Amino acid sequence: MSADVIVVGAGIVGAACAAELAARGLVVDVVDARGIGGGATAAGMGHIVVMNDSAAEFALTRASRDLWLALAPHLRERDAFVRCGTVWAAEDDEELDAAQTMRDAFAAGGVRAHLLDATGLREAEPSLSHALRGGVLVDDDAIVYAPAAAQWLLTRSEGAARIRVVTGCAVAGVAATDSAASITLRGGERCHAAHVVVANGIAAAELIDGVSLEAKKGHLLITDRYPGTIRHQVAELGYIKSAHHARGVSVAFNAQPRPTGQILIGSSRQFGNVDPAIDARVLALMLRRASRFLPGIGALNAIRAWTGLRAATPDGMPLIGPARFAGDRLWLAAGHEGLGVTTSLGTAALLADQILGAMQAPYAAAFSPQRFAREPVDG
Repeated sequence: MSADVIVVGAGIVGAACAAELAARGLVVDVVDARGIGGGATAAGMGHIVVMNDSAAEFALTRASRDLWLALAPHLRERDAFVRCGTVWAAEDDEELDAAQTMRDAFAAGGVRAHLLDATGLREAEPSLSHALRGGVLVDDDAIVYAPAAAQWLLTRSEGAARIRVVTGCAVAGVAATDSAASITLRGGERCHAAHVVVANGIAAAELIDGVSLEAKKGHLLITDRYPGTIRHQVAELGYIKSAHHARGVSVAFNAQPRPTGQILIGSSRQFGNVDPAIDARVLALMLRRASRFLPGIGALNAIRAWTGLRAATPDGMPLIGPARFAGDRLWLAAGHEGLGVTTSLGTAALLADQILGAMQAPYAAAFSPQRFAREPVDG
């Protein structure tokens, strides 16, 4: 039986796209060179956060977080979904002003958020440095164990009976005409469908010419079990600037309380570095930064550190839509950088609307891959 759609990539974005398309009645084949929930999905923090770096990002992250909150009651214990909220911490008066601006923007957009003064911050997170000036608490942000959630989407979601997953199978090429699309496997076999969705992160650039993606390497570290050390996901307000705008090597404090009682600590960014090895210098910078916000962190026992590669676009916004031109049967869902888990469900909804010709969200055009199309040269 031929598929209606072939999805290349079984990470959280590919799994979400497959689940959404299958829920709408399509037969979906998912092909991945490794396994379900690998790559950036396995390496990331699994945060689900509303971000407001731009109007389009705010709209997508909010819509996607709403979808996660609706899905949460159906997830399993192993998926480790926790609505822990996010505390954005301010180090100085300038960042405290930014916290007020963030809170006001969230309130205007219907997102529950509360401004915290220094006392309120200490009450929310007693382990944080008492030198911090305050911050913002975003109530409904969450965390999830993304590899398990990807497996749930592909095997337990509403349309899972219409999803077939093939792992350990590398895709060497993709193609499309006006009426159909296909993939070519590494062994030469060709598989056909009405549509092909390329959702394999940084590797999408190997399959589609002209895709504007760059690797951002990141380090994470997880501790032994210290229940109650922090209650919310905690990040510095400078994290937003570091995440989207810094070049070279940058670090910013971000920590999560895992359901196991462990603490997951980040984060770092290195442009264009695809070496998976841990860089001791970068890891030390990251932990030194973390100790400014969590002074007792040096006394905690770290049990593992690792790296991963985020797929980033030039403007920090994902690629969601026809890969080459309007009406193309080759589709992209890639370039989500550090927000792949957050935006996966929202991405899937946007893409399914486009594939099926449904009414699109007003912000969909902001994520079109066509925004990076090369201008024709005169003469």
